[in-house]
Amino acid sequence: MQVPLLDLSAQYQSLESELREAVLEVLASTRYIMGPKVEALESEIARYVGADFGIGVSSGTDALLVALMALDIKAGDIVLTSPYSFFATAGVVARLGAVPAFVDINPDSYNIDVAAVEQWLADNPTKRERLKAIIPVHLYGQCADMKPLMELADRYQVAVIEDAAQAIGATYPGFGSVRSAGSMGTCGCYSFFPSKNLGGIGDGGMVVTSDPKLAEKLRRLRNHGAEPKYYHSMIGGNFRLDPIQAAVLSVKLPHLDSWHRRRQENAQLYDELLIDSGVKTPSLMFGRAHHIYNQYVVSVSAHRDELRQFLQEKGIGTEVYYPVPFHEQECFRYLGYETGEFPESERAAQHTLALPIFPELERDQITYVAEQIRNFLSR
Repeated sequence: MQVPLLDLSAQYQSLESELREAVLEVLASTRYIMGPKVEALESEIARYVGADFGIGVSSGTDALLVALMALDIKAGDIVLTSPYSFFATAGVVARLGAVPAFVDINPDSYNIDVAAVEQWLADNPTKRERLKAIIPVHLYGQCADMKPLMELADRYQVAVIEDAAQAIGATYPGFGSVRSAGSMGTCGCYSFFPSKNLGGIGDGGMVVTSDPKLAEKLRRLRNHGAEPKYYHSMIGGNFRLDPIQAAVLSVKLPHLDSWHRRRQENAQLYDELLIDSGVKTPSLMFGRAHHIYNQYVVSVSAHRDELRQFLQEKGIGTEVYYPVPFHEQECFRYLGYETGEFPESERAAQHTLALPIFPELERDQITYVAEQIRNFLSR
């Protein structure tokens, strides 16, 4: 049996006529940069996540970058995050000449350890004066523990940029009411990379915020800092979202919650089939209804790479997210971190494995994956 890590063909086939119509409408309009399709999606996404403003941008990476720029992060400033994420989380900080600083992850959620953030703030009074932002990553589709993190940020007057690239539609119950990933901090950043739960047919991203002044600055910065055209009050970049991507995403957005439910059902079946198998299934920090499973990541105590090779031979696609934490990346050696400083991040890099979880998976495919994992580990 073949079980790919991701198969977008079924999703495309179910929406093919709507997607084609949406794309052709953009082509016929000859409005290929920004315009009403982008504005419509911005409103739809902001409403979906519970923010006042959405600012469409060219990728999830550029969403993080322009958010930092809008908050005036500059050379020498410090931005605190975890070392276990996709490279963009720390890469955008370094691109601005700012300094990425790291604290370890919670071993159960793989998200930033809020206690470690508090300890860093207590232990680094000099660096704390240069700290301008914290970037919690809502990894794999589950929110970081935002309430205590926001309390720390408020106490120390630090901005919070939520990296929600993998978490649009994930929710957090800790504020007395349920809040959506990306809507809790100063601003939130999303990616519409094709593999995401809400994916385009190319790159795309969005920043959301409920701060009107920040929203206006983000809009200027994504278009070279111009307002009006050819008059530049600041130096920005070309971070604009293509209207074809916006049109496609507007077609897909109404289906997103049903796709989340299918992923949750698939995850529950995996959980049941992998009980006592020898792998640790994903921890639910706030309940299954709050996790949207952009990835279903298990932890294997030993022989992770051998298991991955075995599954590949059985026709099963997997991925390692992520094999090298930031502090061990060659390009970040100048920061002075050493192996062993963030043991939970290093452990996750060495022992985790993502299994297929896309909504169109069939029950027999999930059963087959679980059986092959049990077969390997029983040996």
